[in-house]
Amino acid sequence: MVSLDGMEGMEGMEGMAGTPGAPYGAVPSGRRRLGTVPETAADAAPATPATPRPARAAVSLTTGGVARRLGVSPTTIRSWERRYGIGPAHREAGHHRRWSPQDIAALEAMCRLTARGVPPGEAARAALGPAPTVEARPTEGPKAEGPETEGPERTGPTPGPTAGAKAPGGSNALPVGQVRPECRGLARAAVRLDTPEVARILRAAVDDLGPVTAWTEVMMPALRAAGRKWAAEGERYVEVEHLLSWHVSSALRRVADRPGAASGSPPVLLAGMPAELHTLPLEAVAAGLAERGLPFRMFGPAVPPEALLEAVRRTGPAAVMLWSQARRTADRALAHRAAETVWGGRGSRSRPVLLTAGPGWAGIRSTQGVLRPRDLRGAVDLLAELLAA
Repeated sequence: MVSLDGMEGMEGMEGMAGTPGAPYGAVPSGRRRLGTVPETAADAAPATPATPRPARAAVSLTTGGVARRLGVSPTTIRSWERRYGIGPAHREAGHHRRWSPQDIAALEAMCRLTARGVPPGEAARAALGPAPTVEARPTEGPKAEGPETEGPERTGPTPGPTAGAKAPGGSNALPVGQVRPECRGLARAAVRLDTPEVARILRAAVDDLGPVTAWTEVMMPALRAAGRKWAAEGERYVEVEHLLSWHVSSALRRVADRPGAASGSPPVLLAGMPAELHTLPLEAVAAGLAERGLPFRMFGPAVPPEALLEAVRRTGPAAVMLWSQARRTADRALAHRAAETVWGGRGSRSRPVLLTAGPGWAGIRSTQGVLRPRDLRGAVDLLAELLAA
């Protein structure tokens, strides 16, 4: 079981601001709003008809450019072209191979199918021909990693990854280690920025495994690998992590938004500390509670102190879970205030059970009575017990 406290490398989505300093609806300099009165005679003069632009030619890429786009090594692409005919449909003598959008689409389909465990020969036939998309066989293991090599095509089940195997795509691949096939496929699709495949894998993982196992064994290892990758590569792969984080959040919210328990039941209050922007693990807790039909109120990241205390008073929760990803965001004094917040009439006042979760709380002495769950499944089990008490 992976500990919630060990989820370093989990980066959240920064706020997406518009033009700095420009109010909403501002018009760029030199343009006039429709319907306004022209200021000069030149403004009133009819505009000269614009010359129509010629149609843009389809952009083509070299093999190296395609490799960077899809996160596959050039060696693998050339091997697939040589062995299975997955290559540019048109070539010019004396020039580098140029991949058209149609060629790239076929190669992307090849990547998608082999990542699902389809043998490469069968994947190539499906990618090149009008045949329907081939789904991975449940009895087949994931394809062994590493670029394609010369030799007879395998006809039986393909072996799983071995201890010393290299990831396909060489240095482009995410270092996920020994993980479930779903996680490996998710990491490959994320590197390719293949949003339909990322969404499909996450949806299937949540439906087949449940949100708790899907988070622990599929989502979190891929997110951690993405975080380690961009930390080691500088600013590269930040886009991979942002894309992956957004889709993970979407998959978890699809579960969390299901109708929950009766509204009269005391809920669990979930909130990020005031300076905490990273709350994907809290979304996993919300999905785990929703799967069991347990009530909760999610307030998301960066909840201001007074707003947090007011939320406790207004919702009357059975438990409050406060998430801190980094030590600088953990506020022991505020946590104590939340635990001491009471509600209810005279003679029937209550206060919540407080749980602090996340690596930011590590090394901070807990107030008496504060609980510290160590992993997602344990946190959901503990909250279920508190709600049943």
